[in-house]
Amino acid sequence: MILVLHGPNLNLLGRREPEVYGTLTFEELEERLESWGSELGVSVVSRQSNHEGQLVEWVQRAEEEGFRGMVLNPGALTHYSYALLDAIRAQPLPVVEVHLSNIYAREAFRSRSVTAPATAGVITGLGALGYKYALEYLVALTG
Repeated sequence: MILVLHGPNLNLLGRREPEVYGTLTFEELEERLESWGSELGVSVVSRQSNHEGQLVEWVQRAEEEGFRGMVLNPGALTHYSYALLDAIRAQPLPVVEVHLSNIYAREAFRSRSVTAPATAGVITGLGALGYKYALEYLVALTG
């Protein structure tokens, strides 16, 4: 079982800056995640919150809930959430950070991820396919 966590404003996919994030809605992304998980033989649980503390709690509980890895799109929290960084470091599961847009080709403040040092890897700028590649990696890594 893989946990996919989506941070602030990702619930607005398809409506928020489609020229940056694409036209795929959050609901369509969740459907794709389930489909990709099925193809890989793993169940995928997707959760979204606009609240940093909620994301921290989900990260902290992931292992005890039976997950074997996490895909995390922290949204804007990527750039300043040391609480999320600490939560990732405090637990043993592999985490892959994903960003729909290329954070290195955007505003300067977006080019730094404070959470990335605690992750197994980062996929950025590949749109929704980044989530698919992260799932594939976690399934390969965790068997």
